[in-house]
Amino acid sequence: MPKQIWKPGTVLYPVPVVMVSCGDMEHKNIFTAAWTGTINTNPPMTYVSIRPERHSHALIQQSGEFVINLVTKDLAYACDYCGVKSGRDVDKFAQLHLTAKQGEKVAAPIILESPINIECKVVQVQHLGSHDLFLAEVVSVSVSDEYFDKSGKFHFNRSHPICYSHGGYFTLGEQVGSFGYSVRKQQNTTSIQKKPPRKMRKNRHHKKTPKT
Repeated sequence: MPKQIWKPGTVLYPVPVVMVSCGDMEHKNIFTAAWTGTINTNPPMTYVSIRPERHSHALIQQSGEFVINLVTKDLAYACDYCGVKSGRDVDKFAQLHLTAKQGEKVAAPIILESPINIECKVVQVQHLGSHDLFLAEVVSVSVSDEYFDKSGKFHFNRSHPICYSHGGYFTLGEQVGSFGYSVRKQQNTTSIQKKPPRKMRKNRHHKKTPKT
């Protein structure tokens, strides 16, 4: 299969798109980020990569805290707005009619309309070039009650989460598998192949009668 060779660039898609809230309840802001993710389990750690010239860069550098708010289909418009408007010029919470609530473990506000709010405290900043990488430990997670069923199971997909790919926002599509299904399928196939056909199993214990 022929391929084109491009110069090195950031072409890893799709990626999660989130709204990051920062500052405090008096001086608060939201910005959109697609360069974020999980980097460690114990302790739980994440990151967000920010250009130094962005308004929120200084807020996070001063406070050492931020909140990652997951984005749903209903929040797509707000998410885009927070990515193209600067907090220097507009109060995004007020403009978008979003509800700010102080975090449980950080002074930064969470976005109440988001189904999951991940409160983070910065542990290290790496200056990479065009962006600074803020490594952070997750100190608290808030989850909306409406996505739990009667048994207490959380159904995040019911919130219609979105991702970002090559300039577009997309909802999740058809599920094509579940974690570990490739191994389970292989095991089942192997076990079936090892079993002899029913007819052979029956004849295995049948004694032949000599001809007379």
